[in-house]
This record gives sequence, C-alpha cells and structure tokens, in this order.
Amino acid sequence: MKLAGQRVAICGGGGFIGGHLAKRLLAQNVKSLRCVDLKPLAEWHQVSPSVENLRLDLRLKEGCESAVRDADVVFNLAADMGGMGFIENNKALCMLSVLINTHLLLAARNACVQRYFFASSACVYNSAKQADPNVTALREEDAYPAQPEDGYGWEKLFGERMCRHFAEDFGLDCRIARHHNVYGPWGTFDGGREKAPAAVCRKALQAKLTGQHEIEIWGDGRQTRSFLYIDDCLEGTQRLMESDVAEPLNIGSGELVSINQLVDIAEEIAGVKLKRTYNLNAPKGVNGRNSDNTKTKHLLGWEPAVRLRDGLARTYQWIETQMEAKACANAAAPAHQSAEATS
Repeated sequence: MKLAGQRVAICGGGGFIGGHLAKRLLAQNVKSLRCVDLKPLAEWHQVSPSVENLRLDLRLKEGCESAVRDADVVFNLAADMGGMGFIENNKALCMLSVLINTHLLLAARNACVQRYFFASSACVYNSAKQADPNVTALREEDAYPAQPEDGYGWEKLFGERMCRHFAEDFGLDCRIARHHNVYGPWGTFDGGREKAPAAVCRKALQAKLTGQHEIEIWGDGRQTRSFLYIDDCLEGTQRLMESDVAEPLNIGSGELVSINQLVDIAEEIAGVKLKRTYNLNAPKGVNGRNSDNTKTKHLLGWEPAVRLRDGLARTYQWIETQMEAKACANAAAPAHQSAEATS
C-alpha cells in the first residue's frame, strides 16, 4: 500500500515526529491530510497550513472518532511522554496514553480504516537484557518475557498487544514500529521533556554563551544508547507502513555510544571543552540499549544512514538558532515595554 493518493490522519500531528511526517507526506501527494493534537496550535512543533489541523482530546472516544473520520490511513504518534526525566517521574501520565490507542483502534475499526500505525518504543524491551553498558543489540523477540520500562514501556507493550488482537479479531491491518531515541531539529530541547541529544546540545550552547564551561550529566556517563535521526525515522516508518510486515519492527540506529561519548561529540561541534559533573541521583534509565536491525534490513531492505555526528551537528545548529532568537526577543522586550509605557 502506497501512501500517495490516500486520505491520511496523523494523530499527534503537533508533535516532533508528527510535524515532520506531515511535511513529508504533503510532498508525496497524499489525497488529504489531517493533523490532530491536544496542544493549542501555537504550541505545535510545526504547522502545515495546507493541512486540516484539529485540536482534539484523543483520550476521549469522541475525539478519536472525529480524528479518523473518512481516513484510509491512521498514524498514532500521540502520547504523553518525554525524555527519561519525564517518564521516570510521570508513570501514571504515561500509562494513561493507553486511552488514546484504545479509542483510536476502536474508531479506526468502526470507520473501516485500511491501515493503522502504532508508534511503539525501545522502552518495551526486557530491562534485564539492558543491565550492562556493553549491551547486546536488542532483537524484536527480546521484548519477552515482558519486563519493560515501568510506566511508559508497559503502556507501549500493551498498545502493541492491542494492535495485534485488533488485527486478529477485527481484521484491522496494523503496523508497529519500535522507535529508538528519535532526535533532530524541531524537537523539544528544554522544559523537562527533552531527550539526551537535545539536552546535551542545549547545555553545550549554554556553556558557550555564558562562558561557564561546565555540564551536569545524569548518571555516571557510561550508560549507552543509540540515537535515530528524524530523517531516518521517517524513512523507516514509511517503509514499514507501506510494507506487508505486520509484526513489531525496530526502527533505530545501531550506532552505540555512551553518554560521555555523546558529550564528546557535542563539545567538538560547539568548539568547547566542558568540566563534567555527574548527578548519580538523577534519572538515567537502563545501563545499555541498542537496536539490532537484522530483521529490519531483511524485511524492509533498509537501515538508517545518518551518522550521529552529522545528525547532532544539524540538531545543534537548529537549537542554536532557537536560543539566539529567544535571547534577542528577551533583550528587545524591555525596550518595547518602555516605549509603550511612554506613548
């Protein structure tokens, strides 16, 4: 099934991945495109004006029914989530996203949607297999026996099972991607929901701008991860969505780095050397996580192409422009207010 010519609904279209996906699909001549999100339009990561943009609460049955109406294809990217600092401290909020997937599946079934996509996560994997920084890359079957990330991981694993049983019992054609730490421009980089690549870029920039060449690292810095650049995420997601692969599939990079190495790369990009302090009480997640892409390469004939160094440089440059714009706006605000006061 090719997405071109289809009527597509992106749930979570105001989010990081959703905003990028909307722009990609617009360029591919989908028949119609609807983006749905809970956030006010002004808070969306990206807004495509030629799209039907709706603000709906997808935790509610009625919101989901409106979201999928007349759609051939539904992408469920909607969830209450963030980086490790958020998901470790908001387990109940993360679990409540099960309402979104449940009501969307029901609405998609009732609306005779042709294909349904569920954005799962590497957090579904058994934590016992992620206890060592020198982790063996995780294969799809490593999700069982189940021992996922508490809260967020359980919600995603349950969501996968829901998709499986809706396919078996009701014939709803589902695709499931286990995304691994997606990053890139237009992603959250402050406020508590940001992920490690964006947080490290922001901290390096702050150090450079303030002259205080220090950085706090959560954990001991030896924990390892792989990070997937947004362009690769979109390519892998679309390939999976257009394929006949009905089982959950890794969409992630196999380039494993420690958090210390991630900081090394950010320092190189920023042209600074930072004094590191380690907060051993901060949330740090599992000790090691990496994506085994053997099945992805076999079934999709594809693997991620963007090196971490290159993707992080693009992300750093985008965050730099955002921080500079914010600094200029803050600097101009007092003068503007004074002018108003004297007019």
